[in-house]
Amino acid sequence: MLDIAADLNRWSEEGRDYAVATVVAVDGSAPRAPGAAMAVDSEGTAIGSVSGGCVEGAVYELCVQALQDGRTVRERFGYSDEDAFAVGLTCGGVIDVLVAPVRSQQPLFRAALSAAGREEPAALTRVVRGPDGLLGRALLVRGDGSYEGSLDGRPPLDHRAAAEARALLDAGRTGTVEIAEDGTSCPGGLTLFVESSVPPPRMIVFGAVDFAKALVRAGKFLGHHVTVCDARPVFATRARFPEADDVVVDWPHRYLAGTVIDERSVLCVLTHDARFDIPLLETALRLPVAYVGAMGSRRTHEERNQRLREAGLTEDELDRLHSPIGLDLGARTPEETAVSIAAEIVAERRGGSGAPLTGARTPIHHEADGGIGAAVS
Repeated sequence: MLDIAADLNRWSEEGRDYAVATVVAVDGSAPRAPGAAMAVDSEGTAIGSVSGGCVEGAVYELCVQALQDGRTVRERFGYSDEDAFAVGLTCGGVIDVLVAPVRSQQPLFRAALSAAGREEPAALTRVVRGPDGLLGRALLVRGDGSYEGSLDGRPPLDHRAAAEARALLDAGRTGTVEIAEDGTSCPGGLTLFVESSVPPPRMIVFGAVDFAKALVRAGKFLGHHVTVCDARPVFATRARFPEADDVVVDWPHRYLAGTVIDERSVLCVLTHDARFDIPLLETALRLPVAYVGAMGSRRTHEERNQRLREAGLTEDELDRLHSPIGLDLGARTPEETAVSIAAEIVAERRGGSGAPLTGARTPIHHEADGGIGAAVS
């Protein structure tokens, strides 16, 4: 539900009660990942999506029912061989959806939505399998390990649930964990769904060139916090990059060495100048980031790799470099090039091949989910 936190925060401020349906498990091919949510308020207004349209009508009715009877339920939706137009996923997968009523003034959910709105690390942890009396019970776990709420009033169970949620939160992941009802870590009678809210992943675009303008827009569209960095103050200006979150005038390698990055960060090197590229890539390829790409022709790539070898980089480190950057789309304009780079970033994150889906026998929705942007997804 944290993926629609802004709208739910507004509803809470307006005093609206609502029911929220959250995807808590996926099996096979499905259009939305765990954490995707749809909500319906007491006036019948709906926001969000759990399936991209396949089962929205049925989920809407479940939300309306939850508002009426105050019960939390878990429902499973899958493909119907007998009738592909019946309630079910026509993509062939199965999703489990937790539907829960939320009163506008419930402090725990308001705190979770507020944390998500402020981009503070927090994990909303709910019981999605277990005794009926515990279904939907929740904890809110903060980045420092503190928590509020309770699953059943017993400290050992709450402490264990908070510890498991903290581990997923630290990794920026949303997922499920199983624990025993007595609070031990052995898989047992409770399944918890941990929905992590973390700051957006960073995209740092090095090189204040025309291609960077288009890539900034693509990065924002993908949900990144986008920084443009260039050592040339005449080019690295807010006027040229109004959509960037940050515009930094500094030598790229120096800025990268001093800024905060993590395993979800994306680094795109568009400078196309050895003075900047070599010291920058020497640093970047040794950092635990999700993606490093560099612009240039194949000849430039070979010359750059040779210089990086001379600088001491290993073949394993060089293998992390996506160069020439982007997928082969035949791109020519800055906007087309930005699409090709964004497509490669998504493929790297999701484990895609980059090949056309037409005629392919690979899954449409990949289970692989690397570090790029892995948060509420």
